[in-house]
Formats: sequence, structure tokens, C-alpha cells
Amino acid sequence: MLSSYYIIPRTLDEALDVLAAHTPLGPTRLVAGGTDVLVEIEQGAAPPRALIDISRLPGLDAITLDGDEVHIGPLVTHNQAVASPIINEHAWPLLRACWEVGSPQIRNRGTLAGNLATASPANDAIPALWALDARVTLASTRGRRTLTFPEFFLGVRKTALAADEMIVDISFPVPPKTARGTFIKVGLRRTQAISLVNIAALLDFDGEIVREARLAFGSVAPIIVRAAAAEQALVGGPLTPERIDLATELIQEAISPIDDVRASAAYRRHLAAVITRRALEQLAEGKERKGWIGDPVMLWGDTDGHYPPAPESTQLPAHSDVTLRLNGRVVTLPDASHLTLLDALRERGYLTGVKEGCGEGECGACTVWLDGISVLACITPAGRAHGAEVVTVEGVAHDSHLHPVQEAFAHDGAVQCGYCTPGFIMSSASLLAERPHPTPEEAMQAITGNLCRCTGYAQIVEAIVEAGKR
Repeated sequence: MLSSYYIIPRTLDEALDVLAAHTPLGPTRLVAGGTDVLVEIEQGAAPPRALIDISRLPGLDAITLDGDEVHIGPLVTHNQAVASPIINEHAWPLLRACWEVGSPQIRNRGTLAGNLATASPANDAIPALWALDARVTLASTRGRRTLTFPEFFLGVRKTALAADEMIVDISFPVPPKTARGTFIKVGLRRTQAISLVNIAALLDFDGEIVREARLAFGSVAPIIVRAAAAEQALVGGPLTPERIDLATELIQEAISPIDDVRASAAYRRHLAAVITRRALEQLAEGKERKGWIGDPVMLWGDTDGHYPPAPESTQLPAHSDVTLRLNGRVVTLPDASHLTLLDALRERGYLTGVKEGCGEGECGACTVWLDGISVLACITPAGRAHGAEVVTVEGVAHDSHLHPVQEAFAHDGAVQCGYCTPGFIMSSASLLAERPHPTPEEAMQAITGNLCRCTGYAQIVEAIVEAGKR
């Protein structure tokens, strides 16, 4: 069971009132993306008494430029940050970090504010924001306060966020036009990887001379760390190989990595030196954007990537019905509010095309469209679908005709055991709605969140491209 109460407020003030009212009664969690809290519950954590779903509060998913400050709303998803011209122009390390998070389906749900609230030292967005000198504004019924990152982050998964507070803004000063930055992470695989080590670098130049340097590292200490000695060694001269060598040596003074199941401390120290060198060499050569794809795939279908507001305020006790528009029809899923969307669709809606592979957002077999946007049903609460629109693989065909992707998968032999195929179909059909004639590279981007244990993906990619031609 996810919680005893699933609450959907319609305004920020209402959300803060509900949070203040429920917090004294027992553990209460805010849900924006839910990509962390649902995995925690799946892994055995005690479910909170109440989940307050803020994911559809209006006006909080915007990125704005106010004078010399960038403001990021608390519901901005990682994919929205990737697509933002403001972030592209003024905060390249943050854009790159957001692109490295999870898969398209996870980036369509996970928020930057949620990344901060989780406070894992391996989270990718935090070092980039730290290097940008970001601040976080917290709100409750008692008022608002703004903290610097060193004030906000207190330890591993520990922050200064009070139980009745919510992150309502992330802001940072616009870097000078003479500044350049980058972000690099190392994981155990190309996509959906937790950082073994990451670095966000932001350097300001006066001609070729480094005027200011900020180097922020993740997954090398209990919290994100700045390498002050290395930064100082870079200031006052050009980015020569000798200065880069010195800075690479000095980062060892700042980091204190640990041994764990993903890497040893010694390997992390080695990686930290390697990626520091790579980052500084990129900036020295002006190649921090080299290889960037420019127009990345979002899996937003034919939407703009923003979720519509909730139709009404709702409080759903455990075992309540969930009413939604499902595959084009208004449907009520009985006794479903305490379930994940995956379990509700399969056990209450009898839509067994939605598969459970991992239950933790890792494999993509449960991909569905939520209000037109591709998400993972296993880490989406069923209550989030109340009053929303959901499409599963059973709803992709139109007027009894297979979708072109389905036809192409059958024609090109892009199916083996077939268990993962519904997820691939949903991601591919979303891609075609976004880009009717995808290239092989775009097809590969679209399926980075879908794992298949039977194939080398070649025929799947061919089928997606062929579907675009059809």
C-alpha cells in the first residue's frame, strides 16, 4: 500500500494548508514525480500516512528569467529543463546534467526540486546547480525562507527542509557572458546509470585568463563538495596543461569517496581525476558542447511536455476508486487509490499489456502515456491518474487498424519473447507523434528507457524508422 490518503490539491496555498494539517498526524510526503518515494516503498520503506500530489499545481512548472536571475519552478521536470532555451543559454552544465538523468520516461516525471529534496550525493542536478551558486526557497503556512546550498544540504539524504515545508523555487544568478561550464558523469552503463562520480565545472574568463573557477563533485563525499584548492590553482592564469595537472592533483584534498557495491574508493578517486581533466580540457578548447545532439527526443508525443491542472481538489482514502479517461473511455478502477498505476491497470482494469519487469523504473516494460506524455506506470501512483488521461498499448491501435509501429514491428521481426514489446511500442509511437520521420539516432534515443534481454535492438530501430516511412 502506498499510503492511507492520497490528496490532490489544486493550488499552492491549498497544498501548504494540507501539508500543515496532515504533518502532525503522521508521516506525510509530497509527490511531484514520485520517482524516488515509490521506489523507496517498493524496496520496503514504511509507506507514509498521506501522499500529497502536487504534480498538477498550475504555474509551478515554468523556467523564467527575471533580470539577472534564473528561476526554476518546483514542478519543472528534467526534460523541461533540457528543452528550455533559458537553461540552454545560461546554464549549460545544468542542461547536460538533466539530460544524463534516467530515461525519457523518468525525465518526464522526475523534477529538479525532487532531486534536491532527495539529497543523494549521487544526484546529477545538484552539482550543476551548486556550481551555478543556486539557492532554494522553502514555503510553509508559517512563511518563506531562502537558503544557499551549503545551508540546505546537511548530509546524505538530509536537508534543512522542515516536515511542513515545500520547495517553491530554485534560483541562481545568470553567469557572465565570459563564463563557460560543463558537466560530466561516469556510470556503469550509458543510460539510466547512477553516478559513480560526476563533476560540474563553471569557469569565468578574462580573455584566456581564468578569473573565477567553481568545481563541484558528486558521489565522492556525503554531500556535494567544492574543490577549493583546485579552484584557486586555476585562477589567475590560462588553462594550460600544467595548471590542469595541478588542479587534477589537488582535487584529492576535497573528496572522501567510499567503497560500495558500485565502485571502490580508489576507483572513484581515479575517476574524479579523469573527469576533472576532461572537463577542464573541454573548457580550454571551447568544446564543452561538442557532440551535443541539439534537438533531443522527449517522448512528449504531440504535447508540449506540460501536464494539465487537476480538474478538482480530491482526497482519496486508501481503497478508493480512481476515475480516469482510459484508452478513450471514462473508466472507474475500483479499490485502486493505494496502488501503483501499473497494478491498478493490470489488476483493476485488466489491461495486461502493461508489463511489470522491474517495478523500480529500470526497464520500461510498463511505459504508458499520462496526459499524452510517456511515463513509467510502476513508479506512478494510481491516484495521479484520477481525472487524467491514460493510454496503454491496448489503446494505440485506431479504428481496429494497427498503429504503424505495430505493423512495422511485426513486418520487420522486431519481437522475440515479446515481454518488453508493449513498452517499446509505447515509446516508439510517442516518438512518431513527436517526430513523424525519425532517424535511427532519434529512434535509439527514444528507447534508451526500454530494455530487451533477447535482442541487440537493431531490428527494433529498423522497425521504428520503417514506421516513420509508412
